[in-house]
Amino acid sequence: MMPWSLIGILAIVCAALCAVGFYKFVYFLSIGYGFAVAGGGIAVLIMALVNPGSTPIWILLIEAALFLAYGIRLSGFLLVREIKSATYKKTFKEVSGDGKKMPFFVLFTIWVTVAVLYTAQVSPMLFRYSNGSEDIVLPIIGFVVSILGLVLEAVADNQKSAQKKLRPDMVATQGLYKIVRCPNYLGEIIFWTGVFVSGITTYSGFGQWITAILAYVCIVYIMFNGAQRLEKRQMARYGENEEYNTYANKTPIIIPLLPIYHLNKK
Repeated sequence: MMPWSLIGILAIVCAALCAVGFYKFVYFLSIGYGFAVAGGGIAVLIMALVNPGSTPIWILLIEAALFLAYGIRLSGFLLVREIKSATYKKTFKEVSGDGKKMPFFVLFTIWVTVAVLYTAQVSPMLFRYSNGSEDIVLPIIGFVVSILGLVLEAVADNQKSAQKKLRPDMVATQGLYKIVRCPNYLGEIIFWTGVFVSGITTYSGFGQWITAILAYVCIVYIMFNGAQRLEKRQMARYGENEEYNTYANKTPIIIPLLPIYHLNKK
């Protein structure tokens, strides 16, 4: 059974926090994304504190802390990068249409769509609370996986920043970037894999299962789509660079050991 009233509260919180996208529409998918995930986790925790159930509160505390850490890291990193990086500002303008104003209806549609997605992404925590699940083994396994994803993302972003300072004319190729070309996207997939796994023992009924599965499939698709768009920009900039081509042709783009090297037709 779907806890529609609780889902409604969670959706309102996620929608309110990602509404920053009305200022710059790409914020719907970046800074607002981090805000919504962090706020969604806190919202579910507050529900549990106000109306305690049989789910161990420390489980919900850990999951809320993970969502909060995720949101702070993502939104904080993007804000700092936007302020400091001239290269990112140029890319940002290209992605956002160079500041062109989008019609309100389009903005509203994007807002509703991402708010629903972010609600679904946080839903495993909500389902655990609403179903009163008491198991702890699988949630802990999921949390460990999510922490690994968070660490991977943070390390990848730091390594990329350090390498771009030394060689602004070349993509990052060292550290985690020796394993895959988009380790930050890999970290994102791992984080949400952990979130999905942590709820496997609590999903009840078709509605909860399909919500959790669709949210996970969507984030994996978004990461591969993001890697494809990143590769397209890199090919436009470095396509004539022999060093880049050698690196790109031998390094998997997002999944280690999986021989998928390109997502764009060459």
